[in-house]
Amino acid sequence: MADPAKAMTRARSRNNLTLMLLPPRSPELNPQENIWRSLRQRFLSNRIFDNYDAILEAFCDAWNRLIDDPQRITSIGSGQWILTGQT
Repeated sequence: MADPAKAMTRARSRNNLTLMLLPPRSPELNPQENIWRSLRQRFLSNRIFDNYDAILEAFCDAWNRLIDDPQRITSIGSGQWILTGQT
């Protein structure tokens, strides 16, 4: 098993990569957190579920509705800070 930090250092040096580290405690900068927030706001908020199966069914329905709309995913996951330097 390789040390992940050393493996990343080697990969960065071989591929001329620059890491953009996120500041701690900043979920608004993490695209996956924004996706989760959107799911909660659009499909899962203000509901009472009868049981665990109802929660799973609602989440699966919300997830399927989200992945049927790739433009929404791109919009949610693309903050201005991500697009900086993109052409």
